[in-house]
Amino acid sequence: MRHRFLTDRSEMGAIIRKCQVCHIAMVDTEGLPYLLPFNFGFDDGVIYLHSSRMGKKIAILENNPNVCIEFSTDYLLRFHDQEVGCSYTMKYRSVLAYGRVEFTEDPEEKIRIMKLIMQNYTSGDFTFSPPSIKEVCCFTVKPERMEGKINGY
Repeated sequence: MRHRFLTDRSEMGAIIRKCQVCHIAMVDTEGLPYLLPFNFGFDDGVIYLHSSRMGKKIAILENNPNVCIEFSTDYLLRFHDQEVGCSYTMKYRSVLAYGRVEFTEDPEEKIRIMKLIMQNYTSGDFTFSPPSIKEVCCFTVKPERMEGKINGY
């Protein structure tokens, strides 16, 4: 089997948990795509994100909260015949999650979100200063639709 489409959310969740970075696609006020990498947290099917409170992405998301989030991992180049360029392909696992950004201003929820994000990268238990929590923008995406694909595995 060359590739397989996924519909099971638990299998897609396992792929998401293996990723170090996600890419978020949004659409600006001129109808142009805008894509950025993000660190993230993932828990109980919800994607947790953070950024500066200001900037282009925040202005875009406040105007249009619809996003597509891409997760991909396990890249491995393979080929059938080393001399034939068209026989090369990339093995991978990927998930697309579609939903709407929801911002939070509650300081306790921001701390919870920041702890979830940190848990994705380290096993430490962290504290956060009130000024840093006040200045960070935290938001979530509860996927309305998800699709996944595994190629070559």
